[in-house]
Amino acid sequence: MTDAQKTTQAGRTTESTSSAAFTAEERAAMKERAKEVKASRTRATRAEKAAAEEAAVLEKIAEMQDSDRVMAERIHAVIRDNAPHLAPKLWYGMPAYAKDGKVLCFFQSAEKFNARYATFGFNDIASLDDGTMWPTAFALTRLTAADETRIGALVKQAAS
Repeated sequence: MTDAQKTTQAGRTTESTSSAAFTAEERAAMKERAKEVKASRTRATRAEKAAAEEAAVLEKIAEMQDSDRVMAERIHAVIRDNAPHLAPKLWYGMPAYAKDGKVLCFFQSAEKFNARYATFGFNDIASLDDGTMWPTAFALTRLTAADETRIGALVKQAAS
């Protein structure tokens, strides 16, 4: 057994160090989240914080690779058009949109975790319930006008 492993009472081996338990991308996302939380504790007014949050989101989008950047820009515009009351903010280094301080939806670039597609997803505060099972995340390789319309409708429903 290595130093990074330990045995539980049930006899299973588990990882006990964060370097072994998390990928480099996951550790980077956690560090970004810690910076976001620290930045949110500033003594700025609510309007100043909102402006700073949106600027940070737009800056993060501008840093993305071309295909992800184009999708993130369009999704940002669709959300602002369909649910202007949602507050843009960074969440684990990803563009996200909050309702009453809680992240409702987010865009994860493919590059973020070296994935083959970007993801647009919703958290559990989203009002998307449909029976006993419904989608909460969507894989994106590009956006069509129909996709934008669907995202707009989902965001409206989720934010209601």
